[in-house]
Amino acid sequence: SLRHPVLDDQDVDGKVYNPLQNLSSSQQKYSVSNSSLSEFGVLGFELGFSQHNPNSLVCWEAQFGDFFNTAQPIVDQFISSGQDKWYRQSNLVMLLPHGMEGMGPEHSSARMERFLQMCNDDEDCKYEGVSSDQQLWDCNWQIMNVTTPANMFHALRRQMYMKFRKPLVIFTPKSLLRHPLARSSFDEMIPGTSFKPIIPESNDVTKTKKLILCSGKAYYDLFEERAQRGLEEEIAITRIEQLHPFPHSLIEEELRRYPQDTQVSWVQEEHKNAGAWSYVKPRVENHLSLGTELEYIGRGPAASAATGNKKIHKTEYKKLMDHSFAL
Repeated sequence: SLRHPVLDDQDVDGKVYNPLQNLSSSQQKYSVSNSSLSEFGVLGFELGFSQHNPNSLVCWEAQFGDFFNTAQPIVDQFISSGQDKWYRQSNLVMLLPHGMEGMGPEHSSARMERFLQMCNDDEDCKYEGVSSDQQLWDCNWQIMNVTTPANMFHALRRQMYMKFRKPLVIFTPKSLLRHPLARSSFDEMIPGTSFKPIIPESNDVTKTKKLILCSGKAYYDLFEERAQRGLEEEIAITRIEQLHPFPHSLIEEELRRYPQDTQVSWVQEEHKNAGAWSYVKPRVENHLSLGTELEYIGRGPAASAATGNKKIHKTEYKKLMDHSFAL
């Protein structure tokens, strides 16, 4: 967490220690700043810095993802369309805490749907024969909702190792910082490993009746609920970690693993008019059998990003879980 990147000595005034600046004798400079609450000004500065020095990994994290909205002009005018309109590349990383964690309408949604609406891919195209590298080159930015430390590591590392520069937007639920299941082995970060655009179901799927596709924090809620209900054999859960560029070939490959009559559902914790639903629906349906529709499971449409009532939040959560595991 960026709340603890610099340690202050409680006995010696002014003495500080920066652990991430002391990982090795050959590392590059690491600096962290607690900026003012002027999202428009600070995000604009970080964008300019990333363009001026493309060999730096520049990350901007909102206190909550909801607060990026005061910097919306920077996103619209320069980040989402920077290369297409201004012929300028940037590897700026936006870290936007996002997730329905019962904290109310101002601390739950980074408005994922807005970012996905501005993506430049064609929802009617399956991109057959197009490599993942070509998709990265063609896209205007990358949109991710990662669930593991290893994937977060590889996503940030890829920013520096790509031969070109693309902005990266990552939705980062705060609860996963301390979730006991959100962990990775160092074996997943050694040479020979890489970023996983999707994380398939690891159980045997020959008897699967329903395949749940999801993204982000919702996976851990679904994983724990499935175990409590003893439905590991009947219901599979696959995570889409990279939403844009959409991993068409990997989704196609994943769907082929399942029996032909398997029900395919998209589960999200956001409201129906928010989150990734409207983006993933046509893209996943491109890979389903003719006439088959992707089922939606999630909250209904709403004007507010989340309820401010804890009791209503828990009721919505229970309804979401019951619907997800209905067979």
